[in-house]
Amino acid sequence: MIETPVVAAKLITLGLSLVVAYLAYHGYRRNEHEPMLYVSVGFVFIGAGAICEGLIHLVLGASLVSAGLIQAAIVSSGMVFILVSLTK
Repeated sequence: MIETPVVAAKLITLGLSLVVAYLAYHGYRRNEHEPMLYVSVGFVFIGAGAICEGLIHLVLGASLVSAGLIQAAIVSSGMVFILVSLTK
């Protein structure tokens, strides 16, 4: 079972990333500045990656290695979106 402090830390990370994503999306809507949309999507992926490892392991019964690889792929995708936003 996953320890309570770990779950709390992951939920805080998810909450913070969703707040940043909302603010970036709000900035995109206000100024129609396309890179902010990429930042928003990137932080959604990072937030999802924060909680997916435990969910994949517990719900789907995947090994920790498999769940960790999936989490790394999701978080890396979010980083790619943010990187794209910086190059535009």
